[in-house]
Amino acid sequence: MTAYEAIYFDLDRTLCEPTQDATTLLESAFDRADVDPFCTPAELRAVVPSLPTAQTDREFYRNLFAEAASRADVDPAVSSSLAERYLEVQDPTAVRFRPGAKAALEHAREFGPVGLITNGGRPTQTKKLDALDIADAFDVRIFTDPSAGIEPKPSTVPFERALSELDVAADAAVHVGDSLHADVAGANAVGIDSAWVDTGHDTLDGTPHQPTYELTSLEAFETIV
Repeated sequence: MTAYEAIYFDLDRTLCEPTQDATTLLESAFDRADVDPFCTPAELRAVVPSLPTAQTDREFYRNLFAEAASRADVDPAVSSSLAERYLEVQDPTAVRFRPGAKAALEHAREFGPVGLITNGGRPTQTKKLDALDIADAFDVRIFTDPSAGIEPKPSTVPFERALSELDVAADAAVHVGDSLHADVAGANAVGIDSAWVDTGHDTLDGTPHQPTYELTSLEAFETIV
């Protein structure tokens, strides 16, 4: 185990997961938009690393559906309506803790300051924190805010802001997240140790982003801190 001066967590699919079924949610959006389904939730997730930076959640989903449509040889113009319908049926408060997440957060707080570094805007992500009753569990919270120069991970800016807020050196911190592209790559680029939580959406095979630690779930968090 390693002693760190600060521990940072990602939010989505690391500390929490949606309780709404992803397939049902996507089918509802297609149905409301009167568009024939052209992708699955897994195919949407695969698109995310290639997207440009979005200023709002609505712009993010427009970009997401436009890229997925292009890959499926569908007119990207359907993306605007799909984004609107998807946001209508998506409930940010419909979340629950991932296995071991609540205990990991409590364990981390025993050792010093804890931070949140999440891809997502403050309004949406705060609703999730409130639903989980952990809005006050962090000593610093870094949200995506391109208008303030805070680009989403893997940009180094969110990590640098988090380190600066707690006055901690990069080599004295660890970041815990589920995305090799966003969490591990971003943390590694700054020099922060990275703990990758394998949720089944990423694979280490062939990736240049190697984590310091690999966890099957946050139930194993106490083995590294």
